[in-house]
Amino acid sequence: MPIEERRQSLAGKHIVLGVTGSIAAYKSADLIRRLQDSGAEVRVVMTRSACEFITPMTLQTLSGHPVAIDLLDADQESAMGHIKLARWADWIVIAPATADTLSRLVQGRADDLLTATCLASESPIALAPAMNNKMWSQAITQENLEKLIARGCYILGPESGEQACGETGLGRMLEPADLVSELIQLSLPAQLKGKKVLITAGPTYEAIDPVRFIGNRSSGKMGFALAKAAAEAGAQVYLISGPVNLVTPTNVERKDVETAEQMYDAVMEKSEYFDIFISTAAVADYKPENIAQQKIKKQTDEKIQLVLQRTQDIVATVAAKKIRPFVVGFAAETEQLEQHAKDKLQRKGLDMIAANKVGENLGFSRDENALHVFWKQGSQQFPLANKIVLARNLMTLIIKQFYAKNTVKTS
Repeated sequence: MPIEERRQSLAGKHIVLGVTGSIAAYKSADLIRRLQDSGAEVRVVMTRSACEFITPMTLQTLSGHPVAIDLLDADQESAMGHIKLARWADWIVIAPATADTLSRLVQGRADDLLTATCLASESPIALAPAMNNKMWSQAITQENLEKLIARGCYILGPESGEQACGETGLGRMLEPADLVSELIQLSLPAQLKGKKVLITAGPTYEAIDPVRFIGNRSSGKMGFALAKAAAEAGAQVYLISGPVNLVTPTNVERKDVETAEQMYDAVMEKSEYFDIFISTAAVADYKPENIAQQKIKKQTDEKIQLVLQRTQDIVATVAAKKIRPFVVGFAAETEQLEQHAKDKLQRKGLDMIAANKVGENLGFSRDENALHVFWKQGSQQFPLANKIVLARNLMTLIIKQFYAKNTVKTS
């Protein structure tokens, strides 16, 4: 990678560097410089045991900011405490990450500044393990890693080689240059700066009477993860959500709706002002033709008949507009995923469609998902992963295809 390109690879990124108690802590000094050379601003959080291996003054001098150590330090908490630090961070990078640190993160501990910051943050967390090879190979360590990966953490390394204890094997922390390269590959570039992204998420509820409703199953997790990823990429994000129990991602504007009609109206009001529209919502395809004004009482008859009528197709309507955004649809399928997804892509005039299998413990209400994405010129599969990770990968692909469509070729 050319020097100038490398310098800008993390341009504008806010990185909280966590340093824990390992001999590899000496590498953190070099890591700070390399992160800064890539354009990042770095704030350092050290554990007490890390201070036994490298001094806070060294890392403070290199980062240009005071090093935060104690959770209950009045001066630090009044300046940039763990909540502000968690909100400030685009990335939390823990390098070195000891076996104890991995275990504490799995447990959700928050009894020191570093773990409290991690627990309070919505930002991606990258861990660079550093430990004795026997500690690394222990079953409990591997179980902890699997749990952290399932929660969306990124594991960078370790590598094999001679260790400080004199043994050789897996457990050496990656070299700072390699860590920065890995982080650059993972970081979602701010390529949507100045762009507007409209996203729908969650289900819609179509009333039968004041108590009962029909609707589609959806937790909204994928749509909210995509909203977060779009915001991380620098976009102005407007999220229209059906009834869900999820926290609004940072830097995302949200509007709550309940019915398909309300979601349709909200999208139509906004769609012409946006560059990208991502329709992840599980909008009910049908609604009761008549809604009872009072609760329908249970009758002696074993059956009740409902007359249903079609709801308006939101994503197809947006795609059919003369002036329209780049339109991404979703397809939840129980069978013939590729065939049905391609048919929907063409029939509704979409730019891209992300399809996933549902049923048999797949898709709904889970933190993991897998996607098969199609567009007119190609396709790409994303294997089972945490929805936060999956959303960043999908957003990277959406950005690529958006610019491929909207780049004007000049002679």
